[in-house]
Amino acid sequence: MHPSIHARTTPDTIAYRMATSGEAITYRQLDERANQGAHLLRALGLTRGDGVALMLKNDARFFEIVWAAQRAGLYFTCISTRLAPPEVAFIVADSGSRVLIASAPVADALKSDSLAIFAPGERDFVGERSAFPATPIADETPGTDMLYSSGTTGRPKGIRPALPEGSLDQSNPLTDFGRDSYGLGADSVFLSPAPLYHSAPLRWCMAVQKLGGTVIVMEKFDAEEVLALIERHRVTHAQFVPTHFIRMLKLPEEVRARYDLSSLRTVWHAAAPCPVEVKQAMMAWFGPIIHEFYAGTEGNGLTAIGPDDWLTHPGSVGRAKWGTIRIVDEGGAPLPPGKTGAIYFADGPTFEYHNDSEKTAASRHPLGWTTLGDVGHVDDDGYLYLTDRQSFMIISGGVNIYPQEIEDAIITHPKVADVAVIGAPDAEMGERVVAVVQPADWDDAGPALAEELTRFLQGRIGRIKQPRQIDFLRELPRHPTGKLLKRLVRDTYWPAREAR
Repeated sequence: MHPSIHARTTPDTIAYRMATSGEAITYRQLDERANQGAHLLRALGLTRGDGVALMLKNDARFFEIVWAAQRAGLYFTCISTRLAPPEVAFIVADSGSRVLIASAPVADALKSDSLAIFAPGERDFVGERSAFPATPIADETPGTDMLYSSGTTGRPKGIRPALPEGSLDQSNPLTDFGRDSYGLGADSVFLSPAPLYHSAPLRWCMAVQKLGGTVIVMEKFDAEEVLALIERHRVTHAQFVPTHFIRMLKLPEEVRARYDLSSLRTVWHAAAPCPVEVKQAMMAWFGPIIHEFYAGTEGNGLTAIGPDDWLTHPGSVGRAKWGTIRIVDEGGAPLPPGKTGAIYFADGPTFEYHNDSEKTAASRHPLGWTTLGDVGHVDDDGYLYLTDRQSFMIISGGVNIYPQEIEDAIITHPKVADVAVIGAPDAEMGERVVAVVQPADWDDAGPALAEELTRFLQGRIGRIKQPRQIDFLRELPRHPTGKLLKRLVRDTYWPAREAR
């Protein structure tokens, strides 16, 4: 279970192909270039446990670098290309990375004598790598990722797991889960539409490559291009987020019907709760092949649900596969089925936020359980339902309101492209519910659409959850992975509070 094995057994199989450029890298090429990269990293003085940071777009060199770091026993930290220089500088320093490889020029603030930088205008990683042999380094040892949260509610948090011991080709829980639950294998053609610096796309692509399949990497998500790639490359597996589903569903019917999607065997999604109506529409279109899982970069637990179970438990993210679900109230006391509270995992892997004991402590229950900060409930059958993030809760007139339910209702309106629901300061209620809507057509923005949406929500959500204010924005800030950067929306309504 490693690209180096497939380089020997099926050397001409495509390990990955870039969707737009068409550049295809075989397992032989991937292995040779990763070996050269490992030699270069050793020549730079990096040894087991050191770190490499990548700030790359979805680039054909991405996998060559992470597999080089993996076989050299290094931590590889993948950083969003959209972060500002101070944010990048924090992650590079906090992770202890000694090398930074970037696809764009880096700011002077990132430069230091202790950091080797490969970027336009600096050193050339590929050029220097090419001078080294394509054979393995003498001291191969497995490394792993050290990834950071996206920082949607504050400073990014780093998760630094223990380095694996043993051989390079050992499996891991995600790879085993993908093989056993989703049928990933050597005959898989996996479509990855999201940025590789995000944990799920990175880890799933590497899992496919461990198993000898082919990855189709989209440089940038485009709803119709997804359909074209599935048809062109006979894609068998794909992972999406709910935002991708919503954008695909809003393609004109004649466009959706234009492409042959019959090669698809299994599709799965994660990263955010998926509106029930959206999932139902996707099931009707793609067929009963859509799976879902709930987990975090922290790896402290995982739930999963298949299409058959979802149809009988709509809205659920499934039952626990790793760890045991615990729902607790604000005081930490366990809650019975049907009651909403903070979601914890017991009996699962633990984690720590690197260099942040305060955030680590905040993620712990007195009994040692761990949480990602999400809220939800389980039913009598043990199926988990997500409500929202604890940090996004609105308290209006003393009542707890979770925006996700409201957003799920608004996004189904045909004139809405995107929406964020937040709490804004209110002298009477403490907070009032505000819906910030990105119209599908900006010309529709205005009082008439606000009134139309208000009528649309009547009967769909309770009166107390009805937005008291509907504002419009040309484009909501979203991470390329699809995650809504809600903090940036709230900042415009709570500038004084957010500045403290």
